[in-house]
Amino acid sequence: MWGGRFEKGNSTDVIAFNESISFDKRLAKQDILGSLAHTKMLVHTQILSQAEGEQIINGLEKLQKKLLAGNLSFSSDYEDIHMNIETLLQQEIGPIAGKLHTARSRNDQTATDMHLFMKDEISQIINLLDHLLKVIVIKAEKNITTLLAGYTHLQHAQPISYAHYLMAYYEMFTRDLQRFKTAKASADDSPLGAAALAGTTFPINREFSAHELGFGKVYQNSIDAVSDRDYLLDFLSASATVMMHLSRFCEEIIQWNSYEYDYIEISDEYATGSSIMPQKKNPDVAELIRGKTGRVYGELFSLLTTLKGLPLAYDKDLQEDKEGVFDAIDTVKACLSLFAGMLETISVKKDKMAAALKDDFSNATEMADYLANKGLPFRQAHQVVGKLVHYGMEHHLPLQEMRLEQLQKFEPKIEADVYSILSPKKAVKRRISLGATGFTRVSEQIKRAQEKLFH
Repeated sequence: MWGGRFEKGNSTDVIAFNESISFDKRLAKQDILGSLAHTKMLVHTQILSQAEGEQIINGLEKLQKKLLAGNLSFSSDYEDIHMNIETLLQQEIGPIAGKLHTARSRNDQTATDMHLFMKDEISQIINLLDHLLKVIVIKAEKNITTLLAGYTHLQHAQPISYAHYLMAYYEMFTRDLQRFKTAKASADDSPLGAAALAGTTFPINREFSAHELGFGKVYQNSIDAVSDRDYLLDFLSASATVMMHLSRFCEEIIQWNSYEYDYIEISDEYATGSSIMPQKKNPDVAELIRGKTGRVYGELFSLLTTLKGLPLAYDKDLQEDKEGVFDAIDTVKACLSLFAGMLETISVKKDKMAAALKDDFSNATEMADYLANKGLPFRQAHQVVGKLVHYGMEHHLPLQEMRLEQLQKFEPKIEADVYSILSPKKAVKRRISLGATGFTRVSEQIKRAQEKLFH
């Protein structure tokens, strides 16, 4: 490829160190598509004759068919996917294949391949996220009146609807969906025609090739076109965030599936056993998703570190952009798919969830709000209820089981109507502010989500 300048070939270990075909062969489809668009542009601008263009296009289409059939093999003798495809093309059509590289460099070629690849892969991740959102909404609709202890600091805080809890994750993953859409939009620039870094003397038409490839925009600066990897950082950042959300969800699934909580049960399809303890049912899928989150974080930090000191324009360091991104793509896709299946098949133990609210004093805020409505300043009401809780804990007596005269010893404003607001179900139902856990408000959230996802 560059033998005219060199008297000696690379040593064997340098060749092995330098090659990228072992991983960038994943870009074969995009490399052929980019070459087809480039060839059509060269014919359109009369840089290549019609006959030359047709010969090259016919050869590329033959390679395309072989690739789809799984009959295209690559060799480490040719450093990367670009040289492999060009060599295979030459085997198909002869020396005319060399004209394909007119007015382009591997620098804009590899960038084009990655832009095309990322658009395809992000589209698949968007579809997986869309499916997960549907799973969440369907499960939430079935659990609007399912009561759950809401936690802060991993302590019982207030009763909530389980559907309200699920819809919190719906909101998180909806933001993730938007982040991936933004990442896809940032990959929608065509670098093809930027050549090595300075453009070309040939009268090319970059807009033509961009349109052929389905790009919405064209890089306006040829140096930026070959050196930009921001779109990969956008993708990895979105990936790190969605993995963080999956990990948080998995952490709660792992806890709630435990003997101590027993709020849910993971389906056998998404659990494993023990080689020594026959009774065990381990939440391995949830644990692995939680564990793989750090892996995706590492890919983001790795690329940031690779890019931080690079001078413009192209440097071989940029070859390191691919393996981490490929791994993040595979990880995110697998985790989204498996998590959706796990969540869809989880059994919700409604009675156990409700029982956990019986004696936990999570209705204390209801009592404080009650006193505030009776005219007591909220800070004073808070103090009164705090004393009531202390009394109740000492005597193993929940607020709703205290006699009226016991309650009135702490605050005379408490009347018999207090008992109508102390049950967990009433506590949830009465939360009617926008975005609150009240059943009507949760139903509204679910309805909005359904209209967005299913219509």
